[in-house]
Amino acid sequence: PSVVYTHPEVAWVGKTEEQLKAEGIEYKKGKFVFGANSRAKCNAEEAGFVKVLSDKKTDKLLGVHIINAVAGELIGEACVAIEYGAASEDLARVCHAHPTLSEALKGAAQMTAFGKAVNSP
Repeated sequence: PSVVYTHPEVAWVGKTEEQLKAEGIEYKKGKFVFGANSRAKCNAEEAGFVKVLSDKKTDKLLGVHIINAVAGELIGEACVAIEYGAASEDLARVCHAHPTLSEALKGAAQMTAFGKAVNSP
């Protein structure tokens, strides 16, 4: 993974949309904003989002990008998922505690896999 320690932090693992386009890989994209996340609202840290990219045919995760005050802490789950060849649907079905910032990763995966998220704005 890569992390830029600014405020908010920027963290990513895997491919970017630009890389996927350049390689001619068809992909799906889901995005979940922290403004729709209960914990982010409580912490007054609503800036940023989570973006999940997966293969259009197989749904295999190709990249995850996070902008948030603690993005560096949140990217670990995505690293494990990509390392073990998970699909966005796999990540979308993982139970996350509520309210937590990690629910935004689940929300972005739900957007990628199903086109909607439980807590989407």
